Amino acid sequence: MRILLALLIACSSVTANDNLKVVYQWKLIDYEYPNIEERQAAIANGDFIQENVIPVGIEVYRDRLFMTLPRWKKGVPASLAYIDLNDNMTDKSPQLKPYPSWSAHQMSDDEPPAIVSPFRVRADACGRLWVLDTGVVDLLGNATVLKGTRLLIYDLHNDDLLRSHEFPADQVKEESFFASIAVEDDDCEDAYAYSADLGKPGLVVYSWKSKTSWRIQHNFFHPDPTAGNFSIGGSTFEWNDGLFGLALSKPQGAENETVLYFHPFVSKDEFMVKTKFLKDPSATENNANYHEFKQLGTRGENAQSNAEFLDKNTKVLFYTLPNLNAVACWKTTTKEYNHKSQGRIFMDKVLMEFPNDVKVDDKGRLWVISDRLQKFMYDRLDSDEINFRIFMQTVKEAIANTACDVKTKPLPEIITHLNDYYTPPTTAKKGSAGKLEATVMIFVLAIVSRFL
Repeated sequence: MRILLALLIACSSVTANDNLKVVYQWKLIDYEYPNIEERQAAIANGDFIQENVIPVGIEVYRDRLFMTLPRWKKGVPASLAYIDLNDNMTDKSPQLKPYPSWSAHQMSDDEPPAIVSPFRVRADACGRLWVLDTGVVDLLGNATVLKGTRLLIYDLHNDDLLRSHEFPADQVKEESFFASIAVEDDDCEDAYAYSADLGKPGLVVYSWKSKTSWRIQHNFFHPDPTAGNFSIGGSTFEWNDGLFGLALSKPQGAENETVLYFHPFVSKDEFMVKTKFLKDPSATENNANYHEFKQLGTRGENAQSNAEFLDKNTKVLFYTLPNLNAVACWKTTTKEYNHKSQGRIFMDKVLMEFPNDVKVDDKGRLWVISDRLQKFMYDRLDSDEINFRIFMQTVKEAIANTACDVKTKPLPEIITHLNDYYTPPTTAKKGSAGKLEATVMIFVLAIVSRFL
């Protein structure tokens, strides 16, 4: 036992760094109104109710950090906004600027806003922002559909709307709720967007080239009924969310194929499929590619995950673990996917209370947002406490000394391999225990050095 304890202490840096840094934090969200009079008028007439605004998704493109603020309750004046990173590196709680403008979020009795209520957005390598707009307001109250679920694609060079695509009626089911999006952008004129339906589990694929979309069904999209229990920040509840996490690799292998990694929220498992099997609308009608979907493995107990993102440079998959108040990673070049092959990036029951989205930007920086979503939904946010935090660190520093570091192997794997090298004797002469322990300790350290 003392040998194992010494090993754990000596090698604790192999398991985690917890070195994400809080770069922004808010007690409550505020917006940058044109003037104080307009802000006061919005508060007075109920258009802006601060405690009803929660950020759930993030995206970073060049010098802007985008945040989605869905209209789940009344009083959300703008459901997509951004921070100018050049202007706000010292202000820890900056006001948000509506994207692309205030007018895009203006709501009236006669006309719904241009952007209703997005949950996730993604920027592609071609300078386009893909907004997955659910079209639903007051989701936690009297849910109302103002517009059908749509993809809005903006030009990030001038913020003009390039295209709007509403999902056809047969691709949106009665219980549908589209929560996340991934964009395959290796060819700008032949890009594909993958939108996850967690309510009626399915995947809608959109082709930029053909301007059409189609829906794919698979059993792997459905929730695991044994994984529906959550306990976060003092709240205990049950969810049954299906397909949620989506992450794309870069083209790889002899055939230059892209892989889509995915998982339901209510699940501990990870899955994958090559995107070439998603791009043929006719094949989806008869489930011709059903067996091309593969199960990778499981993350372990209480390791349900919502968001994920793959860093194409390091081939490391990052994902959030709300039940564990953590962000973890897995190196996609690793043969096995299990709790031993994963790395812990950050874990903190206060700072990381409900991690909700994760992103790697084009500068190699990892971004994470935590937002106490369970408290927002089932209780109330305390305006005297920090409720929302955005973390950032370079990918290189975030994965250093974890299972995802290219230079190290995870501690659990080292412990597992100890039995391959050493089996203690069943008996020992009196007085020899100290010598035996010292000898074994030297041996163990020698073995450990082989994995570093």
